[in-house]
Amino acid sequence: LEESILKNIEACKSLSAITRTSLGPNGMNKMLITQNDKLYVSKDAATIVKELEVVHPAAKMIVMASEMQENEAGDGTNLVVSLAGGLLEEAESLIRMGLHPSDILQGYEKAGKEVQTILQDLVVEKIDDIRNVEAVTKFIRPVVMSKQPDYSDKLAPLIAKACVDICPANPKTFNVDNVRVTKVVGGGVSDAILVTGFAIPRDAEGTIKHVKNAKLAVLAAGLDSAKPETKGTVLLQSAEDLLAYSKSEEEAMEKIVKDLASVGVNVLVSGATVSELALHFLERYKIMVVKVPSKFQLRRVCRSCGAVPLVRAGAPTAEELGVCDEVSVDELAGTKVCVFRTISGGGRCGISTLLLRGSTENILDDLERCIDDAVNVFKGMIRDNRFLAGAGACELELSRRLNKFGESTKGLDQYAIKKFAAALEVVPRTLAENCGLNATETLATLFAAHEAGNIHHGINIEEAAPKSAVDMKVFDSLHTKSWAMKLATDAVLTILRVDQIIMAKAAGGPKPRTGQMDPDDGFA
Repeated sequence: LEESILKNIEACKSLSAITRTSLGPNGMNKMLITQNDKLYVSKDAATIVKELEVVHPAAKMIVMASEMQENEAGDGTNLVVSLAGGLLEEAESLIRMGLHPSDILQGYEKAGKEVQTILQDLVVEKIDDIRNVEAVTKFIRPVVMSKQPDYSDKLAPLIAKACVDICPANPKTFNVDNVRVTKVVGGGVSDAILVTGFAIPRDAEGTIKHVKNAKLAVLAAGLDSAKPETKGTVLLQSAEDLLAYSKSEEEAMEKIVKDLASVGVNVLVSGATVSELALHFLERYKIMVVKVPSKFQLRRVCRSCGAVPLVRAGAPTAEELGVCDEVSVDELAGTKVCVFRTISGGGRCGISTLLLRGSTENILDDLERCIDDAVNVFKGMIRDNRFLAGAGACELELSRRLNKFGESTKGLDQYAIKKFAAALEVVPRTLAENCGLNATETLATLFAAHEAGNIHHGINIEEAAPKSAVDMKVFDSLHTKSWAMKLATDAVLTILRVDQIIMAKAAGGPKPRTGQMDPDDGFA
């Protein structure tokens, strides 16, 4: 037996077993506590795999494949890990039967290519208009449902509208970073709202809290009196000298604020400190002041209102000014939130923000991860607008067709192809197990439905019987599924090619001495 290969397979199976129970809408959450005592409660495989400290080199290959899936498609990481685990489990049985790893590799390679061909034939729906909120909601809802089944009806339309509102003229330049999430603890998830613009969980400086038809100046360096680099001594001989000393400073600051007001600025966004003197004059000229210490948040404010961040203290030009329909400070559950709204929308605003509410930080973090997956699926829609039947229907049909392909293949490869087909059953089987159904019975009835020509039938978790995934409106993105199959297969092929792991480590013995040596030791 190939002992090292079997040990590698065992490590990967252990990793796969952890994430598999989190697959689907009825999947279980994992509670992860990191080295820094940070708590995660999530069923998102990308987060679970990222925070697990995987040491085994073969299991790390699966982790890298899931990270690549997260970067490429933004969703489907659990499918990569679960499928890779299933493929390696089937490969183990072939090795124990006496089949050489090279025969398994050839069979898996052929099966991987055939899967990509079959996937093209299983397309059931296409989205024609990427700017139609209802159509986008239809395809985003299954993604939200797999992570947050209780809130999919509330969140899916909000996410779809957030994406469509900021979709640029050329959709291929859509940036997922432009759909922001602001988390406010308190209330329930059903209290979530969408803001066309940007929201920051902080209060405005001064007394002005609401401005309509805002013209924004963004000062990256803040607004404060200039200070000399060296210390200086000023000799004041009378009260008049003292008055005159501070007066010139006040006049200089008033001139800066007056210049800002003269070009119509009524909101100042500062990236650094705003002195009390500056704030006094800004209040006098009815200019609202918002301090944004994070340079990343400052860039997003600029993106949402079309402003240019200035490093000089003075009046901005017309091109450097930002425009916003409304800037206001709202209070949500005792948390002040400053909102930059662009009511008219229509692509003019570069950013959409989802204001999420929830009872704990963990719930809000998990909702944010769910929204991130849904927004990535929207980006995937722009690249490839085709969708497959979900609810395990696609994988079962792939398995059935691949089995027939294996039977028509000559040589030892056919055993590996059939095992690849059997490994694809891991998705419908896991969905059934996570719903508390009898997996063997459910798969048998599903196979019977597919043999009868109902190739889009998947698992209906409510009725515990096969039903058309198209009728249930459960769809999987072809872009996501294709990449998941490709990456899982590649990772498995790489692991099966390894017959030995050699760890290059420093030899044992005492550690070398650090610090300066004493000349008397004779080693100088």
